[in-house]
Amino acid sequence: GVISDRWLGRKRAVMIGAAIMSFGHFLMASESLLYFALAAIAIGNGLFLACLPSQNDDLYAKDDPRRGSAYNFYYVGINVGGLLAPLVCGTLGELYGWHWGFGAAGVGMLLGLAIYTLGARWLPPERPRAQAAAKSIDAPRMPREAMRQRILALVAIGLCVMVFRGAYEQSGNTIALWADVGLDRSAGSFLIPMTWFQALNPLLVIFLTPLLVMMWTKQARNGREPSPAKKMSLGAFGVALAFAMLAFVDAQSGGHANWMWLALFFVLFTVGELFILPIGLGVFARLAPGGYAATTIPAWYFASFGGNLLAGVLGTLWSAMGHAAFFGVMAGVASLAGVLLRSLDSTVLRAEAANGNGRPADQRSDEQAQTG
Repeated sequence: GVISDRWLGRKRAVMIGAAIMSFGHFLMASESLLYFALAAIAIGNGLFLACLPSQNDDLYAKDDPRRGSAYNFYYVGINVGGLLAPLVCGTLGELYGWHWGFGAAGVGMLLGLAIYTLGARWLPPERPRAQAAAKSIDAPRMPREAMRQRILALVAIGLCVMVFRGAYEQSGNTIALWADVGLDRSAGSFLIPMTWFQALNPLLVIFLTPLLVMMWTKQARNGREPSPAKKMSLGAFGVALAFAMLAFVDAQSGGHANWMWLALFFVLFTVGELFILPIGLGVFARLAPGGYAATTIPAWYFASFGGNLLAGVLGTLWSAMGHAAFFGVMAGVASLAGVLLRSLDSTVLRAEAANGNGRPADQRSDEQAQTG
């Protein structure tokens, strides 16, 4: 992120990162080059992932109510890829050999790079690094208090999201274990594969996102759209409700529940996810100081890193207590995140209002003129 902000620029970093990732996927076809391949994928992803979402905000005027929803559509794109990649690359790997699967991943990255390159003309032009540095000398600096508010808000949100992810990340961990031993997956004579339930999450993200965006857009026109922290808090409580339902179902079924309960769990779980994860990504992008968007975005993914570690620690409780009790604990963890996020509402609003979103007035007017 720092390299992108200070030297490369976001567009160039995305293109270089995608090319390096493609190269890494092709290297994966050779077992002897495994570690070089993983290093290439990691470096390419560092350039790619830090810069791509940070460009969303510049596509809209500062007062455009659609700015927040842009990250929900970006999140849909991630989940479309998450749904298609295992179907394409995984199927090729299992049927024809993993060299073909990794090769297909490399081809997919090159296709993504081509799409980005062809569509880059619609992105706001970036100033050259030297020109941007010279302009920053004359531009009014963000007041120290405004910067402090932003940093505190970002740190607080990141810590809350770490707590939330301690429960959220159980979907690919203990939830899978429960589906194997505590769920009746039979539909007549057919046994539903566990992977089908895991595919429900990205499918629901794709179908539910337009409905939620329509609702939020209508609320924004009427001046009733919830603030970002309130949305995130509602999302955490939604995930808590999903886990509380599983706790009740497991206790009532004696550890052998019908598969429809797990399907309903993923519906509630996904709605909660859409209220918190893309919204939080958008908050980090909007609170990024001018010229440091690609440096700030990785802090959001650092919260994911911490949350995954916490999820692993909490997952050890699975074998130490009953399943219903465990799901009850996860509901409590998600509820705690919801309470903490709700308490940050005024802090986040003050940080977003500070100094006109943290960009000099002349720069904001330039960007709005470029994007219409």
